[in-house]
Amino acid sequence: PSISPVAWSTFATGTDASRHNIYDFLTRDPCSYAPMLSSSDIRAVPKTLNLGLAEIPLGTKFVYRSLQKSQPFWKLLGDTRVWSSIIRVPITFPPQPFKNGVLLSGMCVPDLQGTQGSFSFYSTKMRPAGVKIGGQQFQVVLRKGRIESNLVGPTGKDGHHLKCPFVVELDEKTRKARITLGTETVEVGAKEYTPWLVAPFGGVQGIVRFYVQTWAESEFELYATPVQIDPDSPAMPISHPFVYSIYLAKTLGRFGTLGLAEDTWALNERVIDEEAFLKQAWLYFDERKLQLFDALEKTKKGFVTVVFDTSDRVSHMFWRTLDPTHPANVGKEVERWKDVVQSTYAKMDELVGEVVAKLGDDPKTMLMVISDHGFTNFRRGVNLNTWLKENGYLCLKAGHETSADWFAHVDWSRTKAFTLGLTGLFINRKGREAEGIVEMRELDALCRELKSKLEALRDPATGEPVIREVFLTRDIHDGPYADAAPELLIGYHEGFRHSWDCATGSVTTEVFTDNTKSWSGDHCVDPRLVPGVFYCDRKPLVASPALIDIAPTVLDLFGLEIPAYMQGRALFADGTERRSKPGRGADVAPSPHEHVHSRPGNH
Repeated sequence: PSISPVAWSTFATGTDASRHNIYDFLTRDPCSYAPMLSSSDIRAVPKTLNLGLAEIPLGTKFVYRSLQKSQPFWKLLGDTRVWSSIIRVPITFPPQPFKNGVLLSGMCVPDLQGTQGSFSFYSTKMRPAGVKIGGQQFQVVLRKGRIESNLVGPTGKDGHHLKCPFVVELDEKTRKARITLGTETVEVGAKEYTPWLVAPFGGVQGIVRFYVQTWAESEFELYATPVQIDPDSPAMPISHPFVYSIYLAKTLGRFGTLGLAEDTWALNERVIDEEAFLKQAWLYFDERKLQLFDALEKTKKGFVTVVFDTSDRVSHMFWRTLDPTHPANVGKEVERWKDVVQSTYAKMDELVGEVVAKLGDDPKTMLMVISDHGFTNFRRGVNLNTWLKENGYLCLKAGHETSADWFAHVDWSRTKAFTLGLTGLFINRKGREAEGIVEMRELDALCRELKSKLEALRDPATGEPVIREVFLTRDIHDGPYADAAPELLIGYHEGFRHSWDCATGSVTTEVFTDNTKSWSGDHCVDPRLVPGVFYCDRKPLVASPALIDIAPTVLDLFGLEIPAYMQGRALFADGTERRSKPGRGADVAPSPHEHVHSRPGNH
């Protein structure tokens, strides 16, 4: 699937999803059908001191573990004393120890609340009744130019969220807002971000930026980024070794640590505007650029990789401006932002030029620029749970015609298939799901029946075909984790994707809806429609490189044997790749479906 956690796991391990165990951002807990992050298990549990006679509560602690299987190629490099600097590669949280290297975790690092990003919004206006935003919204009172409120932090020992007070003082003469948080006070104007400020929550601290979104007469709106783990005093490990994030913070300054740092949801909910989003995105870019050049400076010999998310986030949020008829343009400014996507790629190209100049013409240095996917239009959402209900494959409990998020009203005793996340459709299998009803002897016929019907699906508004191909994972993946995978992967045509409601496991009244959110570009389609890029200062000997080839290529370039479990090819080898022993990866060419993991987006 052309989805970031899957693709970057393939980049790291040189294997397909059935070997690294990541098929999507989300999967379901087969014991409860509840949603789970595919990549990591993060939860807060009571922290107690067991004295034998009694357990004394000491608050809570985070428990976290990686769900990614196989092993990243930098671990194999480290075992042979090749140094690696790995910065912000997705699906590296929690950071796994390895020899001879440093790592700063990327996608899936939580905020201090343990979520994947919960912003806060403070407004003097009354919140409209029934309107909810993806985050925390507070009505504040402006008294004599002063506002007082709180940031919400992690859960305390009493089970409630800890709070950190802050004060905003408005100076109408200078048009500056003076914000005091903890022991720090800063001044900013309207449409201006603060630097990172430390938010103390008892014995734990996080970092946050504030942004004055609106300041007009008695109206005032203040946005706060999700409270992120402080890299200078991390509440949980976000780097390997633990002190690496502290080193970066002390030498380069504090930086954002949240896995999905650019706040796409705040823009989706129109809590911030496009200007605020872009300013935030380029602040993160500047932080990453400092980390890249620091890694290049410190890594005299070995391997360096740094992931920049900017082009991905901008493409997601501004793709609508490339399509004047996009439904997400209604009520939003278009002309001002029509060149943002192109100008972002121009700026990324400038960065590549700076790296080339930094590296010089050393014949022992190789530069690759790769991406995990490309992009296409996302105009129409498709709720396959609703389609499954209409076609008798998913059933709701008596008295319900629709179902809220996370299958709230699904009758599992009569349901054969369901979906959540962005790519996969699961069969409610007996013996695997808690209330599974589909026997193994029925599985193949059911999957092929669904494939046939879904590939015939057309948009009633236009008559366009919706799904280019449905892939049956049993046909293309044979790794040790294939049994836990969704049985079907949905390869949409351009313009279509799982709807927002479908992604959260809900059942709605309509199968098709217009996508009106700012998130208007996407890549969760047939992966052949959104190939990525591969640029290199040496010509590869293999045509059509794929992301699955990068791990074996790096190992080969450093003179290491390529493990037999890796399925990719060494791009600069003459066909006699060094492998530790014969195996599927050594003597069987991967299927075309296993070689579509190289895409533009996160560079």
